[in-house]
Amino acid sequence: MGKPINYYDILGLAPDADHEEIVAEAEKLSARFPEHLRDPENNVAFRQLLKAYEVLGSPEKRAKYDRQLAESQSPLNINLQTSRRTIGAINSAQLLYVLAELHPTLLPVKERPMPINICLVIDRSTSMQGARLDRVKSAAKLIIQQLSQKDIISVISFSDRAEIISPAGHVYNRAQLTNRIDGISPSGGTEIYQGLKAGLAEMRNVDLHRYLNKLVLLTDGHTYGDEEQCLKLAQEAIGQDIIFSALGIGTDWNDQFLDQIAAISGGQSMYIEAPDQIITGLQNEIEGLGAVYAHNTKLSVNTPPGIRLNYTMKISPFAQPLSFFQNQIRLGTIAGRSPLMLLMELTIEPQKPGSKLIIPLTIMADIPSRQIHQQSFQRQIEVSVVEHEPQFVPPPTIIRAVQMLNFYRMNERVWDDVKGGQLDKATQRMRRLSTRLMESGQPSLAYDALVETQRIARMGTLSAEGRKRLKYGTRSLLTGTISADKKYEV
Repeated sequence: MGKPINYYDILGLAPDADHEEIVAEAEKLSARFPEHLRDPENNVAFRQLLKAYEVLGSPEKRAKYDRQLAESQSPLNINLQTSRRTIGAINSAQLLYVLAELHPTLLPVKERPMPINICLVIDRSTSMQGARLDRVKSAAKLIIQQLSQKDIISVISFSDRAEIISPAGHVYNRAQLTNRIDGISPSGGTEIYQGLKAGLAEMRNVDLHRYLNKLVLLTDGHTYGDEEQCLKLAQEAIGQDIIFSALGIGTDWNDQFLDQIAAISGGQSMYIEAPDQIITGLQNEIEGLGAVYAHNTKLSVNTPPGIRLNYTMKISPFAQPLSFFQNQIRLGTIAGRSPLMLLMELTIEPQKPGSKLIIPLTIMADIPSRQIHQQSFQRQIEVSVVEHEPQFVPPPTIIRAVQMLNFYRMNERVWDDVKGGQLDKATQRMRRLSTRLMESGQPSLAYDALVETQRIARMGTLSAEGRKRLKYGTRSLLTGTISADKKYEV
């Protein structure tokens, strides 16, 4: 969609002009045209004047036009697509899905808009011994080679206590940093809180507002009773624009805990099945920072009475459940070349026919390349309530996204059933998931689900490996659901 004509310029008025000013100015300008030039078919200027009056003279059309004009001049495009625009006035609750896409208005500059402040928090407990720790150290050394002298890096290792391998500082002596990382050796248990606490302390030794700040946790095990302390640290960190990401290595770590750690700040939790994947996972984290266009991005959804937001899932550039914290959803960063996309599920309770539901959205973001700090972008979702439930077919993009989301959520419900002792329900649900994955063209995940179905029936639980394969496998299906080039409108 091209940039709209500025009808305010045609009338010579400011965007805050009132209705009386618009009418008076349109009449005055129209009177200046001689009779023979008042043919809109042949006179472009007169046609534009009529169109300007038609749009700005109507409160409803003007409101829609004002939103389009603001979007065209905005440094951030926000496109929305809904599963329906009308609902019936029925006596039961109805679901509404909203697909949101956020991407830069202008192409990003080639250079990074801000230097990086990154902290690697490395689990060196006994279970990391061998290939896992070797690959982590190789990945860390590769990251050092990719950072510039403007960047800041700190490295922490931890087991049941934390050790500062390299304090926060610029990347001047790469050989010295490499030697320090080579000296990390495995020992002790796993207390993630000790590592996170030391890592945050190092990151805070620099002016955080001058950097893109990310703490990356690499661990292969469960922490010992300090989960709440870790989550509190993550909550404190978001007030300082620090994003947490977590790489879970192997099968023994707590995926729900790492999801919570990452979701609070809009970061990512990843499943690293084999040691060879560690380098790729960590490198992707750094490349993502290098392509940042906007950061510290937050979403507020002001749902009116009778409407509630059930669930929010980021689906691009990676799939990750998102959570509310202090009435906001932290979205993390927006890259210059791939949009940030999320899928929201809302429940609408029974409504009166003839009413119009308006759900305001507020997105705030920092855009370093344009020296913008916490600019607010206002959008809204509109749904009309009609007497009889209309026949509708949701857009194909939303149908596909919801289908993939349901695979992921179905798998999560299996785990809830198992933990709750409802093994028959878990077996039936996992068997249905296997069938649907096969029908959807996902034979590898379908096979994993079938194997876990049999395991639940025999042993009453899921394997650690199968649980993570299915969880992160079904989650990754969401990222491939949507074409990043498609534009959406409400």
